Amino acid sequence: MAKPKNVLFIMFDQLRWDYLSCYGHPHLDTPNIDRLAEKGVRFTRAYIQSPICGSSRMSTYTGRYVHSHGASWNGIPLKVGEITMGDHLRKAGMDCYLVGKTHMRADEEGMARLGLEPDSLIGARVSECGFDVFERDDGMLPEGPDGSYDPDGAREYNKWLRAKGYESDNPWHDFANSGLDAEGNVLSGWFLKNSREPANIAEQDSETPYLTGRGMEFMQGHDGPWCCHLSYIKPHWPYIVPEPYASMFGPEHVQPVIRSDAERQHAHPLFKAFMDTKVGEAFSRQDVRETVIPAYMGLIKQADDQMGRLFAWLEETGRMEDTMIVLTSDHGDFLGDHWMGEKTFFHDTSTRVPLIIYDPSPEADATRGTTCDALVEAIDLAPTFVEVAGGAPAYHILEGESLLPILRGERTETKRDFVICEYDFSATPVAHMNDIPVRDAVMFMVADKRWKLIHFEGGHRPMLFDLVADPQELTDLGDSDIHAEIITTMYDKLFAWTRRASQRTTRSEEQLIEMRTKTRKRGVVIGIYDENDTPLDLTVKYRGRTAPDMKAGPRG
Repeated sequence: MAKPKNVLFIMFDQLRWDYLSCYGHPHLDTPNIDRLAEKGVRFTRAYIQSPICGSSRMSTYTGRYVHSHGASWNGIPLKVGEITMGDHLRKAGMDCYLVGKTHMRADEEGMARLGLEPDSLIGARVSECGFDVFERDDGMLPEGPDGSYDPDGAREYNKWLRAKGYESDNPWHDFANSGLDAEGNVLSGWFLKNSREPANIAEQDSETPYLTGRGMEFMQGHDGPWCCHLSYIKPHWPYIVPEPYASMFGPEHVQPVIRSDAERQHAHPLFKAFMDTKVGEAFSRQDVRETVIPAYMGLIKQADDQMGRLFAWLEETGRMEDTMIVLTSDHGDFLGDHWMGEKTFFHDTSTRVPLIIYDPSPEADATRGTTCDALVEAIDLAPTFVEVAGGAPAYHILEGESLLPILRGERTETKRDFVICEYDFSATPVAHMNDIPVRDAVMFMVADKRWKLIHFEGGHRPMLFDLVADPQELTDLGDSDIHAEIITTMYDKLFAWTRRASQRTTRSEEQLIEMRTKTRKRGVVIGIYDENDTPLDLTVKYRGRTAPDMKAGPRG
């Protein structure tokens, strides 16, 4: 084993932390991911910074909270001035490449204001969240009466499919994400009832094997040092998978739903608003869960098999010896738990993610195969990668902390005693249907190992969960007088977080400390009555000087 030269940063989209066998799923066997955990550290309390694809990823890619970078929902551009993982790594001598999804939206107005051309090197990086792009594939090409959600979605993948004979104006939809009936009619994967159908595509041509192959092509052609962000689209909806995975799981493998009648009957009004969405209503039905979840599990099983293919290739090529491997997700999926679908709330079902890190260096030998229950955030990955690259994390910009001390047995905990997650739902139908002003359509989660508090803008009471006595988060204690002191304590943590100096990114702590004394030797003399009241060497430029009397002005 040697020190890692490269970083393979694997992210799945919408993968629940508890849908891997190494995290305890009783029916879904994921031996390849499990083997990675046996080689590294499996974190059990890793949290994202927002329960929505775009803003969660922007936090991971910048190492900054949503409140800091401002890209608070899908489609909200990342400000042109935000420094990204790629910027930090290139400064430390490591390239940073993308293979797959980012959900990044470029700040076109900001780029135009600064005269940054999108096809220039710096313009391309700013447009792609700091990555050099080997292939971007956000994986989504839905189309409606007003056009396409993302006209560039699945662009290269669709070209590749057409070249292989999948003839369609949108093979991503018609083959990779739909079934087919006996008469040749496309059964769209957008409709949940079709999740039971096998996708009408050869398994090796579906999205997950395709991206695995593209990741291997990148690594084969680059010597490094590099960070490769191999970012998978699945098991994100549409929930449909090709054979043999479509037939692997059935209703008998669906885990019991985590919810209660009391939870729904006494729901906080804003939590109830999310329950009452179309997707919440759909996943509240057991027949929908029994149709969708087997396909979701099939997508994960396919992903694990592709990890087996990828890891075997890394071992054969010797890259396992010098490459750190990080495997995680951008958020989870409610799948009917808490009367919810999708991911846009703060239960662990959504905000807690799998995180496995394999470090090939000898210093990590002592922690191989261990678990860590430290409070970890997705923003910790960027400073970790910077340290792997041999750089010093710029902590006046990066708001996470490096995990290398934990990976190498120097620590068992992070320095934080709480985690933060944020959600701005001002652009969603929930805000529209409930007539919630933009300013009030924001909520925050602050959690430690015992308590989780959810704060809502707009004057609502908070929600509170006891994560020890109620690990399934079924009993909201936010209106309990008995827990008033706990609520105050959690609010103190949230307020301490809001007071951090998050926007002072142009001077480091070391520079500020230097500035405390540097000005004294730059000639500024304030509050000194007599030159002998201050060290004489500080006023050397103001003593022993002569000049002619000019009170009457210059003499011609």
